[in-house]
Amino acid sequence: MKYGMPINFGDWIARNEHLLKPPVGNQQIWADADIIVTVVGGPNQRTDFHDDPFEEYFHQFRGNAHLIVWDRGRFERVDLREGDIFLLPAHVRHSPQRPEPGSLCTVIERSRPAGEKDAFEWYCAKCATRVHRAEVQLQSIVRDLPVAYEAFYGLDDARRTCPACGTVHPGRDWQAWHATRAAAA
Repeated sequence: MKYGMPINFGDWIARNEHLLKPPVGNQQIWADADIIVTVVGGPNQRTDFHDDPFEEYFHQFRGNAHLIVWDRGRFERVDLREGDIFLLPAHVRHSPQRPEPGSLCTVIERSRPAGEKDAFEWYCAKCATRVHRAEVQLQSIVRDLPVAYEAFYGLDDARRTCPACGTVHPGRDWQAWHATRAAAA
C-alpha cells in the first residue's frame, strides 16, 4: 500500500477480521505513520490498565464496549455504544473491555518518540492498590502488548499479591478479577 492512496475501510476489515480476535485482537492499519491507527475487535476482556503518555481517540463503530477507568482513586466505567466517539486524556489508566463478539473499534494514538514509555498496570480488585507496573518502549502495538501481558501472567503468586490486603491478582482471569471487584464494591 502506498501512502496518499485511499483504502476502502470495509475491504480492509474484510481482509483483516480474522486477526481482530483475542488475545489482543488489534491490527494497525498503517505501519510507518506519525499516528497509530488500529482496529480492535471483540470479544476481549483485560485485567491490565494502560497508562498512555498521549491522548487516545476511540470510535466504536460496530457493537458495544466499555472502558474501566482508574481515576481519582476509584474505578469508573465509560460505556462506548455503537457509533460513539471518545477522547481519553493522557495518563488516564484504562482497561478496554470488549465482551461482544464481532464488536469493532478504531483507536487512534500518537506514535511514541524514543524515550516516551507506555505502562501497563494491574490493580487489586479487592482494594484497588496497584499490584504491578510494567513500562514499555512501545514499538509495535500489535507485537508488544502480548509480551507485556504474558510477562505479568507468568509471575508467581507472591509477585502478583497485593501489598495492601494480600489478595492474589488472578492474572488473565478477567471473570475472577471482576467477581472480586463486584464483591468488594
